[in-house]
Amino acid sequence: MTDAIALFRSQLPLRFDTIDPAARPTGLVIVDIVNGFATVGAGALAPPAPDFQVAGMIDETDRLARRFGQHGWPILAFLDTHEPGKPEPPYPPHCEAGTGEEELVEDLKWLEDHGGATLVRKDCINGFVGAIDPATGRNAVVDWVNRHGLEALLVVGICTDICVMDFVLTLLSARNHGLMPSLRDIAVYEPACATYDLPLEVALQLGLPETAAHPKDLSHHAGLYFMASRGARLVEKVI
Repeated sequence: MTDAIALFRSQLPLRFDTIDPAARPTGLVIVDIVNGFATVGAGALAPPAPDFQVAGMIDETDRLARRFGQHGWPILAFLDTHEPGKPEPPYPPHCEAGTGEEELVEDLKWLEDHGGATLVRKDCINGFVGAIDPATGRNAVVDWVNRHGLEALLVVGICTDICVMDFVLTLLSARNHGLMPSLRDIAVYEPACATYDLPLEVALQLGLPETAAHPKDLSHHAGLYFMASRGARLVEKVI
C-alpha cells in the first residue's frame, strides 16, 4: 500500500495554496460533520475508534467557523439527514432523522444558535442537489452565495472523496454555468477534510462487493486530485 500511495502522489500530484478570507467576500461551507459520520460509535458509517484525521478535521473546522463567526462572515453547514426507512444505495441506513446521527458533532453544536450560520439538511450524497427545494426548484446554496455576493468559498468536511467531492464538482459546474455571478474561487481546505478506511480485504471479509473497498490514504488523495483537476483550489493554510 505504501508503494501505491507513493505512485499516486508522484503521478497525480497535488499543489496547495494559502487563502485569506478577509481579502474578499468569502463563505465557509461545512459538509456533513455530523455524529453519524464523525462521532466514534455513533452509527453504521461513524468511525469505530478514535481517528486522528477526523479529530483534526473537527478541531480545524471549529477554529475556522469561530473565526468566520467572529467576523460576521457567512457560514453554511450541511447536515446529512434521511427519512427513516428510505434507502440511499449503496450505503446502509445512516443519519436517519430522530436518531441523533443527523446532528452536528458536539464541538459544532454552537452553530445551531449562531445567527450567521445557515444550516441545510440534505438527503443525498451531493449537497448541491440536496439543497434543491422540490416544491419550488430553488437552490439554498445558490441563494446563499448570491445573497451574500460571495466571491470565494472555503469548503471543509467529510468524506473528502464522497460528499465533499460531489458537492465541489457540481458547484464548479454551477459556477461555470453562471448561476452565481459573483463566485470566482472554490477552495478546499485539506486539514479540515477527512474520509474513512475500509481496506479491500476487510470489505471482502464483511461480504461486501469489491467496489466497497476504500483505503483511506488513496481515497483522500484521489478526492483532492479530482477536485483540483476540475478547477478547485487546494488549501493547506488559512491566513
